[in-house]
Amino acid sequence: MTTVDKTEIEKFSKLAKDWWNPNGKFKPLHLFNPVRIEFIKKKLISYFDLNPDEQRPLKKLKILDVGCGGGLLCEPLSKLGAEITGIDASKDNIEIAKLHSKKTDLDINYIHCPPENLKLKNGLFDAMLVCEVVEHVSNVELFIQNCFKLINKKGIMFVATISKNLKSYIFGIVGAEYILRWLPIGTHNWDKFLTPQNLEDIMCKNNFLIDETVGMKFNLLSNKWSISEDTSVNYISTFLKN
Repeated sequence: MTTVDKTEIEKFSKLAKDWWNPNGKFKPLHLFNPVRIEFIKKKLISYFDLNPDEQRPLKKLKILDVGCGGGLLCEPLSKLGAEITGIDASKDNIEIAKLHSKKTDLDINYIHCPPENLKLKNGLFDAMLVCEVVEHVSNVELFIQNCFKLINKKGIMFVATISKNLKSYIFGIVGAEYILRWLPIGTHNWDKFLTPQNLEDIMCKNNFLIDETVGMKFNLLSNKWSISEDTSVNYISTFLKN
C-alpha cells in the first residue's frame, strides 16, 4: 500500500522549478514561511529545553521534513543548527531542493521517497514536520502510521494543513485560487481537508497525543501572516508520541 497520490505528485512536479521564486507559484508559502519557522523554532526550543540565545539553538536535533518540496523549511532549520532530512514523493522537488542547498552550502539529506519507503532506522528523529502535506496524500491513516515509526519516543510532530468548512472553501480555494490567484487552480481538493478535530482523532487513533493547535491568519492590509486563535482555515497542530 502507498500514501502517494500520483495526480497530486504530478501537479507539484510541474511547478518544481518555481519553488525558490518568491514571486512565483509558491509566493504564498514564502509569505507564510517566516511565521511557520518562528513557531517551529520556539516550540522546539521550549519542548527540548534548548538555549534560545545560541546562534544555532537546534544543533542537537534530528528533524525529518516529510513532503519537503523544494526545501523551504529545511534550509532555515538547517541554518538554526538542526540535522535535517527532507523527503518528497516528487523526484523533481528533490532535485530542486538538492540544487538549492548546494548553492547555499547547506548539508541537508534529501531523499526521493514517501515515508513508507524511507530506509532509515525507526525512531531516528526527534521532530517531524508535515506541513501542507496531509491534504495531498491518498491515505491519511497509513501516512500517519508510517510517520509514527520514524519518530523517537520523546519526539514531537508538527502537522500544518487547512480546516474543512465553508470558510476554508471560500478562502482556501475560491479566494486563493480563483480570485487572488495566489495558487494555481486545482491546487487543493476540499474533500481532502481535515478539521483540527478530524486530524486529532486520526492522530490519537494512531498513538499520538495532542499537544497544541494554533491558527495561522493572513492580514491583507499588512500582507503578513501571524499566529492566531482562529483555526477555521489554516492551522498547525503539534503531537507527541504516546
